[in-house]
Amino acid sequence: MSPIRSASIAVLASAVLAASLTGCGIGGEPQDTSPIVIAADLELSGASATIGKVYQRALELKVEQLNSSGALGGRKIELKVKDNRSDAAESLRNINDFSADSRVSAIIMGGCNECAIGAVRTIGEKRIPTVALASSREVTEPVADRRYVFKLAPNAADSAAALTAELLRRNIRKVAVLHSADKYGEEGLAALNSEFTKAGIRLARAESVRTTDTEVSTQIDSLVTKKPDALIVWTPPEQAALAASTARQSRYAKPLFFDASAAGDLFLGASARSTEQATLIFTQTMVIDDVIATTPAKAARRQWFQEYTARFGGYNGYSSFAADAVQLIADAELRSGSEPGEVDRGALREVLETAQLDGLSGPIRMTPDNHSGLMPQALTTLVARGGRWRLAG
Repeated sequence: MSPIRSASIAVLASAVLAASLTGCGIGGEPQDTSPIVIAADLELSGASATIGKVYQRALELKVEQLNSSGALGGRKIELKVKDNRSDAAESLRNINDFSADSRVSAIIMGGCNECAIGAVRTIGEKRIPTVALASSREVTEPVADRRYVFKLAPNAADSAAALTAELLRRNIRKVAVLHSADKYGEEGLAALNSEFTKAGIRLARAESVRTTDTEVSTQIDSLVTKKPDALIVWTPPEQAALAASTARQSRYAKPLFFDASAAGDLFLGASARSTEQATLIFTQTMVIDDVIATTPAKAARRQWFQEYTARFGGYNGYSSFAADAVQLIADAELRSGSEPGEVDRGALREVLETAQLDGLSGPIRMTPDNHSGLMPQALTTLVARGGRWRLAG
């Protein structure tokens, strides 16, 4: 039996339960065999293509697992993927196309904050449930204006709180921050400032970097001259690795801290030397092979890690968010009570709004007042050792 066909029962437990609600009914009602069509708007080319391709791989693997497991009853998931070229205007065209297809139950959007924020009005007007993998709080707030939009990604406030707690634990009182010049980076700086004020930590200086920049020496020099006790890097993985190597070349030998947005591949490759002993705030799925599988959820996360690694030759921490998005939508579709062969997007939205899942990323809880489902407890502290991320401690 192939690894895919042996997908963990724990991974699919919620879908199995949901499937029992929609199988062959009492009195011999026919089983629903209509496909669950999920559309995906991803950054497969352009500036954000690296993470977009990670999401595509994860979506395809998760769909394959669910379809082969039998957990969906007689139904199968069909995945429709379009490339938004890392461009908000192209993304909006994709959203309009997907919305016009009556077979599509829901949309998964990639990590582009500008794309998701730019599409919220259209998503609401078209009334199509959408799970975004972007991090900015503006993707889902204010909820009253984003009733059909949900989010699966680390939240800036949670990441800032976890980072600050680690700084306090290590008695670090003066820091400098390099952050991305986008919505999430700006939110991160504001969240850090708030946490620092409460904790009595001094922000010596902050500098920003565009997510497309390939040179950060000016910003790093500016930060290092302030002689901070630690340097916090709140950028995507490419800029984080660049910042780390630039800082070390500038003979900055004090601690480096990375926000969750800097997470990427498990193995650090060319940046291993400059990031050695760096601290990262991220979910446990990145290092689940370090964790004893004491619960069904942990066993499911370990199996996902192993199957993704076996399929693609390495692991990327953000893959779990895409997989959880598929699981959430599949569960909601099965629980929505729609007639066989019909797509009831309104009913699907209502189920998503109260969804609970011990996901591959960690505990996920949606509520009518909070459409950003990843719980703060999902975040943990990791450390770079020997060219890969490890569980701290």
